[in-house]
This record gives sequence, structure tokens and C-alpha cells, in this order.
Amino acid sequence: MPIKVPEGWPEPSGARDPGTLAVLPALRELLPHGGLACGSVVAVAEFGLLCLALAAGASAAGAWCAIIGVPEAGMVAAAGLGLDAGRILLVPDPGPAWPQVTASLLDGCELVVLRPPGPAAAQVRRRLEATLRRGRGVLLVAGDWPGAQVRLQVVTRRWTGLGDGHGRLRACRAEVRADGRGAGAAPRTRWLWLPAEDGTVTAADPADVPRNLLAADPMFAAAGI
Repeated sequence: MPIKVPEGWPEPSGARDPGTLAVLPALRELLPHGGLACGSVVAVAEFGLLCLALAAGASAAGAWCAIIGVPEAGMVAAAGLGLDAGRILLVPDPGPAWPQVTASLLDGCELVVLRPPGPAAAQVRRRLEATLRRGRGVLLVAGDWPGAQVRLQVVTRRWTGLGDGHGRLRACRAEVRADGRGAGAAPRTRWLWLPAEDGTVTAADPADVPRNLLAADPMFAAAGI
């Protein structure tokens, strides 16, 4: 299900620190500076719509982005999820040289989305974080990254659209939790439509529970939906 970036969505004065990359309005309250802080690592528990929604806001605002280690994220799919196809680089399978590939792209892109093939060694993390600080970009990791300034995770998913065993999935109401260290240490939880019926990512009122609510099926969770 695609994510749409609202055309001409406003960037209110003072909404985010100038040293950050823009995110969609519904995601701002999850981040300590109202955006993705340059020079930082942001870790999302799994690759899925939340990860792509974070990248979509930066891409729509003009940032160059790269996606590494996610072969299912093709150019057409990335564009359908709101990323600017003219400003995105895809490296589906970087192989064992993924740290070097990531470092090179951090030198030239404002945002790099990385799904490591496994746990990153401490030495690799230190080197990439040093490269990140020099380039002032953002590393968005799909998976675990000890020491990440911000960590986000979808803890609950509820789908709408299915009746008694039939129908069509229309929207997903998701509870997203954020924590981290430093300015991002205080835990924050927000309910989002991820996505809403029109494909956008918007805030969801936790008291406004739709009548036709479908608990997340393990099949959908495994797919990162």
C-alpha cells in the first residue's frame, strides 16, 4: 500500500531545528528536534512503511537519499512510496563491502537508509558514525544499532477494511514508540494512520477506534506492513 506525500504540505516556522532533515508532519512529535537530526543515527526496528515514511519527507523536501541492502525496494516501488525517483540511489545487494558502500554514500547523500546483513561490529559502527558526523547526513538503519540517537518501533498494528472474512485492507492504525539517548531519551508514543485510506501518513486519535478493526496478522507483520 503506497504512502503519498501531501502536495505542498506546510513547514511551519520553528517546526524543526535547521540542522535537521524534514519529516512528514505526523512524524514530527516522535523526533526530539521535529525532524531527523543531521549527523545522527536513527534506528527503526524493521524495514517497512515506517522506515519509508521517514525517508519520504526528507526526499520530498529535496534531500538526496540512498537505500542499501533492500532488494525489494525497487525504483518504481520507492517512487510509489513518495520518494523522489530523481534523487534516490539504490544498492540492492552491497555484499560484504556494505560498510564501505555506506560510507561512500554518506559522503554524498543527506539520508542513507541501510539494512545491514547482520549485527554491525563496534568498529564498523564507529567508522560509519565518524563519516556521518563529517558529512552531516543522517543514517536511517532498518534493524538494531547500539547507540542510535533515536529508536522507533511499531508496537501495535490494527487494519481496517475486512469484514467477516472478506473485504479489502484499507488503512492501518499503528502505535509507534520512540526513545533513544540524549535529547531523544524520553520515551514518546504516538498513534498514526500508517497509511490512511488515501495513502497518506497522518496522526490518529487513540480514542477514535474504527468499528471495523483488524488486529495485525503475523503474515502482515512479517512483511513489514
